[in-house]
Amino acid sequence: MKQKQKQDWIQKRTLLRTEAESLVTPISQPGTEAQPVQELMHELLVHKVELEMQNEELRRAYSELEEARDRYLDLYEFAPIGYLTISREGLMSEINLRGAELLGVDRTKLASRRFSQMVAPQDMDRWHRLFMHIMEHADGGKLAFELQMLRADGSTFDAHLDCLRRESPNAPPVLRVAMVDISSLKLAERDAEA
Repeated sequence: MKQKQKQDWIQKRTLLRTEAESLVTPISQPGTEAQPVQELMHELLVHKVELEMQNEELRRAYSELEEARDRYLDLYEFAPIGYLTISREGLMSEINLRGAELLGVDRTKLASRRFSQMVAPQDMDRWHRLFMHIMEHADGGKLAFELQMLRADGSTFDAHLDCLRRESPNAPPVLRVAMVDISSLKLAERDAEA
């Protein structure tokens, strides 16, 4: 893969150089020989044009990157599902607006707070076992389960959690969680059983 990237870079650089040279006036007329100073000036001018073209390409790429980041943030922040990241120590490091809304806590107050504080007492042991299992097994698999969650006002709700352990080369593993309120579904199930 790296060899292909290197070849692509060399090819792009050659095309850029050719395009820059086509934009600069030749240093001498046909049939005459250029002086060393003229050659150096020509080379500097071609290099200047090439740098300007590279800068324009970087500005365009940066603009596209900002647009992609903004789209991602919109999708993440305003998703109908709560998304959060839990550190190896069990602390919430990131949470979207829906996640904070589900837990009934301002998002700024959730940073570095233990996720287990938001789990209802009856599911606390189960959560700890599941969390330890996920964090100890680096198989990259996905685990889905249901928990009773506790809101800041003391009320509870039924939640479906999809969890995925993620690792990066220079950071400890984290747990990515998608959380959905399934209280109405559970209530309908209980009514159907009654």
